Amino acid sequence: MAHTEILRGIRILDLTRVMSGPYCTSMLADLGAEVIKIEMPGFGDEARHFGPYKDDESTYFMMLNRYKKSVTVDMKNEEGRKIVEALVPKCDVIVENFRPGVMHRLGLGEDAVRAMNPSMIYASISGFGQESPLQNWPAFDLVIQAMGGLMSLTGPKGGPATAVGESMADVCTGMFGAFGIVAALFDRERTGKGRVVDVAMLDSIMAMQLTGLSRQLYSGDTPKPAGNRHPVTYPVDSFPTQTGDIVLVCFSQPSFAALCTMMGQPELADDPRFATNSDRNQNEDELRRLITEWTARQEQEPLVARLQEAGIPAGPVWNLEQLTTSDHVAERDLVVQGAHEKFGTVPLVPQPVRFSGAACAPVPFVPTLGQHTDEVLGDLLDMSEDDIAKLRKRKAI
Repeated sequence: MAHTEILRGIRILDLTRVMSGPYCTSMLADLGAEVIKIEMPGFGDEARHFGPYKDDESTYFMMLNRYKKSVTVDMKNEEGRKIVEALVPKCDVIVENFRPGVMHRLGLGEDAVRAMNPSMIYASISGFGQESPLQNWPAFDLVIQAMGGLMSLTGPKGGPATAVGESMADVCTGMFGAFGIVAALFDRERTGKGRVVDVAMLDSIMAMQLTGLSRQLYSGDTPKPAGNRHPVTYPVDSFPTQTGDIVLVCFSQPSFAALCTMMGQPELADDPRFATNSDRNQNEDELRRLITEWTARQEQEPLVARLQEAGIPAGPVWNLEQLTTSDHVAERDLVVQGAHEKFGTVPLVPQPVRFSGAACAPVPFVPTLGQHTDEVLGDLLDMSEDDIAKLRKRKAI
């Protein structure tokens, strides 16, 4: 199962908000870690106020905060900060994504936290890292896509730099953060020592761009937007049919020859204009015209089936409705029903890695603001109902 209890027994103190940090801790929660999410009383994570909404509740927040226990604490209040400090020894990992320096000003920098709990894994997620000439710049996904080179590679050939249609800088940073935390936990099993994990959005988006970097770093050839085609190999591109677009991946001579045969023009495989990949790149416009004339007479689904049978990698271009209602998503259990106090059940998408022999985790839940404050303070810090009531009266929680 993709949502399991493989990290059962690990407790995360989650001080993150918006997307990159919550995505990281949601992956750990999917694997069975107990995640205690600290939120500002009365307001919560900023993501609770981001659309889209369902009956005034942010569905964006729901997707990012499954399995987490919401505890409302004002960390700028002295009593509130002491609550967080009291939770530190009870946890294995602390994750934060404030700007560099904020945690130190709150008295919760890595040195202070690791003095309270020497085996703590201290993970910081930020735009540019804890040490960078840009470390104080505010970082949002669009800024990182722009500075990280991804926009310069995306969009139609000859067109303007274009953002990817999802917050990929946030998502990949959250993934790298979860990877780093799990690696540090594994190392702690061997050494007994905690580590500081420093994850930067700009570093993360750069590390993903292997095709572009292989050109830039080894040849000095700065890549430009190429549309849907592969920047080096052709025909690897999208093409229209009568009932929707398809993509073809003719990455080798045999696959190109097979495509020419399917098109009823086997002689094209030996045509000097298309004989090698270099030739096909030089004559891309003409080759695209020939393939498009053929695909435009076909229907999407049967054409993809025929291409697959011929050993030519191909697939339909799906929208999210087609994807989420596909047999693949159903078979792989990629959309699960989670619990929510207001709605009863809500659809959620847990991390996708499956583990053999792992016990299935309980039904995922999405917390309402402060839903678990009394539970966590009572169970972990042995506070009485009266103690909690006094803290609430003094606006610490």
